[in-house]
Amino acid sequence: MKKLFFTAIAVTALSLAQAQLKTPAPSPGQTIKQDFGLSSVELTYSRPAMKGRKVFGDLVPFGKVWRTGANSATTINFGEDVKIGGVVVKAGKYGVLTIPEKKEWTIIITKQLDVTSPAAYKADMDVVRVMVETMNMKEEMESFTMQFADVKSNSCALHIMWEKTAVALPITVDVESKVMAQIDQLMNKDNRPYFNAAMYYMDNGKDLNQALGWFDKAVEGNPSAFWIHHQRANCLAKLGKKDEAKAAAEKSKELATTAKNDDYVKLNEKLLAELNK
Repeated sequence: MKKLFFTAIAVTALSLAQAQLKTPAPSPGQTIKQDFGLSSVELTYSRPAMKGRKVFGDLVPFGKVWRTGANSATTINFGEDVKIGGVVVKAGKYGVLTIPEKKEWTIIITKQLDVTSPAAYKADMDVVRVMVETMNMKEEMESFTMQFADVKSNSCALHIMWEKTAVALPITVDVESKVMAQIDQLMNKDNRPYFNAAMYYMDNGKDLNQALGWFDKAVEGNPSAFWIHHQRANCLAKLGKKDEAKAAAEKSKELATTAKNDDYVKLNEKLLAELNK
């Protein structure tokens, strides 16, 4: 009886040990967070591998809704309103589904967050559908891969790649009106963001004379800030005021030398060399 009892304990212990065995996931998950616009966008998906199999048209059938990965549903979370396929997609979390075809895919942003099979898909939950052409890659992509590419201040592309097929979903965000509204609001306060506003104007092709006025104000508020003098020099150069730009660059170089900031010393030397051509 005792032997039987201890045997039962041993079997139970072995079963528990086996139940706790941890092995690598065959389709490991990945979460990507990309700074975008004035917030960020976060993608969560899983990455199956080819493992010698034919993928599109076989493992992933043409013409059927695909969860765009393996295991659980693929989701995307926008930190602010974006525009996809001409449709405004409000900030929040959505599912990403696709319908692959040989020459084009339908990419679906849906309110459903749990679609793992075609039968679970509900078309009336679609937020937007976009048709995109497939692209042939030179090298095979062994593991299913999604990533954000061509990231700019107001646009990026969600790339989906596997086997030798790639598609891209363009995403845009309205940065312009939001930043301009902030500038208008903050310029009416005591602590005005002269430098940041001037940089935005200069980097985005806006009124350079206005930007210069703000750089002047920023210099008045922080006369030893070599980085402000340097950007003021860049602004003067863009306005064609070479002599004033040289003087501003020399001042920035002098201040940077005192502050032992070699990076800005070199930046000013480069700018001066360009202005002296």
